[in-house]
Amino acid sequence: MIKIAITGATGFIGSHVLTELHNQTVEVAAVARFLHDGLPEISNGRWIQLDITQPPNDVFTLLGRPDILIHLAWQGLPNYKSLYHFESELPRQYTFLKQLIQQGLKSLVVSGTCFEYGMQSGGLSEEIETRPSNPYGFAKDALRKQLQFLQAFHPFSLTWARLFYIYGEGQPASSIFSQLKKAVDEGLAEFNMSDGEQLRDYLPIREVAEKLVLLALKKKNIGTINICSGKPISVRNLVEKWIQEGQYRIKPKLGFYPYPDYEPMAFWGDRSRFDHLVNG
Repeated sequence: MIKIAITGATGFIGSHVLTELHNQTVEVAAVARFLHDGLPEISNGRWIQLDITQPPNDVFTLLGRPDILIHLAWQGLPNYKSLYHFESELPRQYTFLKQLIQQGLKSLVVSGTCFEYGMQSGGLSEEIETRPSNPYGFAKDALRKQLQFLQAFHPFSLTWARLFYIYGEGQPASSIFSQLKKAVDEGLAEFNMSDGEQLRDYLPIREVAEKLVLLALKKKNIGTINICSGKPISVRNLVEKWIQEGQYRIKPKLGFYPYPDYEPMAFWGDRSRFDHLVNG
């Protein structure tokens, strides 16, 4: 039976990946910084207490010597502009992953970010040169490059899953989806937002989890691959869609917030490589 370890298992994406792994014939090792009674039960695996910033010498054995690691852990969000990402988080991440690979890990799936593309507009494919414009995107892009260099010394399969925008239940409070739900729960008549004309690429979290697990089970050296819908949608239209689907009695209050200065007005992912991999 295939053994899959997952870091960041208690987070928004990780919890949904765990749910998806319940449907697979695999043995799961889910990592949590602290173990407590509130953690969900894993019918096909177990929880492992581990702080990846201070891993033990035999961390690969602690994880059960997995065939695959789905690595979703990353601290310091959602402050994308913090220097913490490359001053502290980046070296810790690389040290942890390098240690696992040196000890025998053969297949690694890491969550990347569309912020690696920086301020480039339009449809973004994996072949486009990365130009990160904030510390978070820079740190993620640097980790990807470090791991690619490491492959020359310790061969392993690397899938760099570059995530675009995600929404769904359990998302952090700072997300627009969670903010809308909160406004609805509070009975507000209006939802404060920007003008909403920026074009983005959104996927529901369940689809993201399905795609991550699908890529992991291939155990191939896929390299960088976009996880996206490939279909741009304005933030305004997306909010109106959520309101309609939920039958909420609330109206968007446009122009309340300025547009973010760390992302372009219009960009989305090119998913042709993913489609070719799955259907080709």
